[in-house]
Amino acid sequence: MRRPFSSPFLAGALLVLAGALAAVSTAATPAAASDAEGFTITDPRITESSGLAASHQHPGVYWTHNDSDDGPYLYAVDSKTGKTVATVTLSGIGEPRDVEAISIGPDNHIFVGDIGDNLGGKWDHVWIYELPEPKELKDQTVKATQYDVKYEDGARDAESLAVHPKTGRVYIVSKSEDGGALYEAPAELSASSTNVFKRVAAVDLWATDAAFSPDGKQFAVRGYFNGYAYTWDDETTGKIKEQGKLSVPLQPQGESMTYTADGSALMYGSEGEDSEVKPGEVPGGGSGPSSGGGSSASGGGSDKGSADLTGNVKVGGVVVLVALAAVFGLSRLRRRGD
Repeated sequence: MRRPFSSPFLAGALLVLAGALAAVSTAATPAAASDAEGFTITDPRITESSGLAASHQHPGVYWTHNDSDDGPYLYAVDSKTGKTVATVTLSGIGEPRDVEAISIGPDNHIFVGDIGDNLGGKWDHVWIYELPEPKELKDQTVKATQYDVKYEDGARDAESLAVHPKTGRVYIVSKSEDGGALYEAPAELSASSTNVFKRVAAVDLWATDAAFSPDGKQFAVRGYFNGYAYTWDDETTGKIKEQGKLSVPLQPQGESMTYTADGSALMYGSEGEDSEVKPGEVPGGGSGPSSGGGSSASGGGSDKGSADLTGNVKVGGVVVLVALAAVFGLSRLRRRGD
């Protein structure tokens, strides 16, 4: 992947900033409304965790993967201990190039997005892999289906892939400092022909991951420093409506996000050794798989789960924004004001 903090100065500045404002960051991230707790990924093999998905069959387990230079591997991490409890090797596919995202769709099928573009949007095509989530947590090899993917308007870099939990349709959010776009797959993916993803909406964010709530009524997109939740209606996919801000924590290189299995919280991950996964609130209160509408809320309000800050935390938030703007440039924050 093209690393946004590849400069030693910038990387060092971010780490110093993160350390100096650790207390502010902790206070600025509201505690999740459920029993979701943060954890640290302790597996020394996992140094570039770029995707995160809550298991459908194994409570408290999260699937993750490295982004590049690793191989066709998925890791099941127990959130109670932070330890890897199973390593899955994908077979039936080519050599992964830049795996950036993971999502679980209907019938407990895992979708893996090999959609990163180290050339900044030059690859002729990218890939998606699909496999059944293992019923038993053990080291094993699982046969996957490989799909070729192109975008209708040309090559794109992307790190965000999400599968709708009801329809099974796959969506990708492209990654750009100037804002990306939401792309929709055909109703069914084909393993024998190229799958052309169509642009359906703008996403004004430097997106690093996306996820659907378990009931499919909310769509969340995160960036390095902020994120947004949108109401979702399959009949008006191209008209996603902003619902609230996400309480994205300050992380060394925040690149992953998933809803908890019950939809009551969001979990945020980062690259790096011994990387932390932190919980955050869901705008609108969260929703479970069979909720009748707990995830809906009026857009533009000051949701409890938003990133709006008060008191000393607000002051700390301003310090964070000013410092980041000075180090990375205002162009790397969301273009329209928060």
